[in-house]
Amino acid sequence: MADFLHFEDFEVGSSTVYGEKLVTEAEIIAFGREFDPQPIHVDPVAAAESSFGGLIASGLHSCSMMMRLMCDGYMLRSASRGSPGVDEVRYLAPVRPGDVLRVRVTVLETRRSASRPEMGIVSARHELLNQRDEVVLLMTSKVMMGSRDAGAAA
Repeated sequence: MADFLHFEDFEVGSSTVYGEKLVTEAEIIAFGREFDPQPIHVDPVAAAESSFGGLIASGLHSCSMMMRLMCDGYMLRSASRGSPGVDEVRYLAPVRPGDVLRVRVTVLETRRSASRPEMGIVSARHELLNQRDEVVLLMTSKVMMGSRDAGAAA
């Protein structure tokens, strides 16, 4: 596959926007009922009376939607070997029914693994954007990415 991404394809400073996801009231409520049944996520009437003034997606639902956009955008066509973890997650604004989300991924740092030269670590900032280009969620994380050339220097 010509566009299959490896460690060497991630350049520090590069930034790419992926996807488009329309958020519906039904999915916010369904996710909330299953995983985060607070009234602001499952009850439109109670949510309207809250400080949010209406139904909002759970923060973890927002993270899940961002992960889906990342997978569809590039992760499923990459040599991803998993992640050693997420460094930071910030919920900056509520995600509401009718929002259209995209994810912007900016490469912060790359380094070849000293112990496993067949891969490198890519550190990135992931910003979930709504239709007004507001950053509603910020995440920084690292991913282990397979390399085309296990012996090359990063």
